Amino acid sequence: MNKRKLGQQGLEVSAEGLGCMGMSEFYGDTDDSESIRTIHRALELGVNFLDTADMYGPFTNEKLVGKAIADRRDQVVLATKFANVRGENGERLGIRGDADYVRQACDASLERLGVDHIDLYYQHRVDPNVEIEETVGAMKELVDAGKVRYLGLSEAGPETIRRAHDVHPISALQTEYSLWSRDPEQGILEATRELGIGFVAYSPLGRGFLTGAIKSPDDLDEGDFRRGNPRFRREVFDKNMELVRVVEEIADGHDVKPSQIAIAWVLSRGDDVVPIPGTKRVKYLEENVAAAEIELTEDDLRRLDEAFPVGAAEGERYPAEAMKGLSL
Repeated sequence: MNKRKLGQQGLEVSAEGLGCMGMSEFYGDTDDSESIRTIHRALELGVNFLDTADMYGPFTNEKLVGKAIADRRDQVVLATKFANVRGENGERLGIRGDADYVRQACDASLERLGVDHIDLYYQHRVDPNVEIEETVGAMKELVDAGKVRYLGLSEAGPETIRRAHDVHPISALQTEYSLWSRDPEQGILEATRELGIGFVAYSPLGRGFLTGAIKSPDDLDEGDFRRGNPRFRREVFDKNMELVRVVEEIADGHDVKPSQIAIAWVLSRGDDVVPIPGTKRVKYLEENVAAAEIELTEDDLRRLDEAFPVGAAEGERYPAEAMKGLSL
């Protein structure tokens, strides 16, 4: 697995990362043993960039990742996040970016992960009620204290990114980016590149839609959060599935999976872009990693660009309430 640089502060990670969220919540049934095998296999394959957050579970995903890397911490670039506040029973308690909370959240994550430092610490969502200078100022203190090595933001808008970067260098911005979520091409990527900030693309498979494996909303487990996602609604599902047909055709031409074409496309966006496809199974991890070897042709890229212009997918990325917290 090749490496890519995130930012200009020295952070280097595998060209693909592993999103660990679904190992603990959101995508139906979980299996900690298989999840730990998946993390270990990722490290064997050279995927050293692991992504978690305090709110996944809630709280249990960090513990799971910490358990998986306990005897191999030096092999891992560990990223986690704060700001989405949740209670022990999973209730959502809003967004917090105040300095006191930043410090509390970091200490709690360090304890759950069982580590003495976090390699990349993100603000998961921007707190609209707290100046970004206060939040990043507190994050800078964590760097100065040796608890955190590099700083990141998630789903922040260009002006917020610039203001944050003025307080302390931001190494990475994490935002949804895939063939059917190309919103970052409308100003976000321009800002990160202007400032020398790396871009971490979550949900590069469109929450699994771009794999072609989900043929109907009924294929999703009862506890799967995608059942409430606007792009998976029954009335737009078939239209969105038409987009996937192009990915499937290109995949057939390369004798690979549609998911691998979707990841290869994100990788083709630039050496400053690192996709972090999530999976909780070794089989899918191995497929995702193999995507790094695919060379898309100019014709492939043209066909994908024509099929997936910005806004091609029907429906918003999240339900209405969650959309309010994006690109602030």
